[in-house]
Amino acid sequence: MGETAESSRLSAWVHGRVQGVGFRWWTRSRALELGLTGHATNARDGRVHVVAEGPRDDCARLLELLRSGDTPGRVTLVVESWEPARGDLTGFEER
Repeated sequence: MGETAESSRLSAWVHGRVQGVGFRWWTRSRALELGLTGHATNARDGRVHVVAEGPRDDCARLLELLRSGDTPGRVTLVVESWEPARGDLTGFEER
């Protein structure tokens, strides 16, 4: 498979009213549309942790969508970090 874009791993902590509102399902749908692998996981403190791998441009697009205001619930803050892809993810799970 010829990589035209560097593969990256996005880790995004999403703050706000994002649990119990379909946010993880929505995130999974957007990630799959972009061809990304990873997961969206509820944290005990009310945040959702999104981890996505794929071409950096596609991960960045997912990050834009998380911040777009068009998500279920209400996002108040997204804190992201980047690292090289590990290649250890398949599919995109809601956890």
